[in-house]
Amino acid sequence: MNEATPRFDLPFILPGQAQKEMFHNEALTRIDALLHAAVEGSRPAPPEAPADGECWIVESPAAGAWADREQMLAMWTGSGWRFVAPSEAMSVWNKASNMPWRWTSGGWAAAEVRASRLIVDGSQVVAKRQPGVPSPSGGTTIDAEARAAVDLLIVALRTHGLID
Repeated sequence: MNEATPRFDLPFILPGQAQKEMFHNEALTRIDALLHAAVEGSRPAPPEAPADGECWIVESPAAGAWADREQMLAMWTGSGWRFVAPSEAMSVWNKASNMPWRWTSGGWAAAEVRASRLIVDGSQVVAKRQPGVPSPSGGTTIDAEARAAVDLLIVALRTHGLID
């Protein structure tokens, strides 16, 4: 029988186990850190005076009480630091950058939002990337100013990744 959950290593209470409240309280502490997870930021060593419930992403090279805990989430409780290893696609809100961070392919990626489309106030404003637009050329009437403006629009669309 497993002694912990597979994703977040939450301890199970086992039949005949002594001091069951310790295991239950440990599981609640981890859930508190992971449910709607938010971190203060990232750093390689613990802060001097953390507040209860403060959570951080441990940077490399980890030092002090965080040694050998690189990339883990570290949460301060009244009885010390608790650590949780991230799992694929885990997301946290980073308070320092005011952006979501996501664990993917063995690392934290900051400020990356993945979506198939973007809707603002009920209207779709961005969808699947479209093919490139050729720069204007030829024609019987040449307007250099208009062509320059269209070229700038094409550059802006490519820069924003909206066209190839």
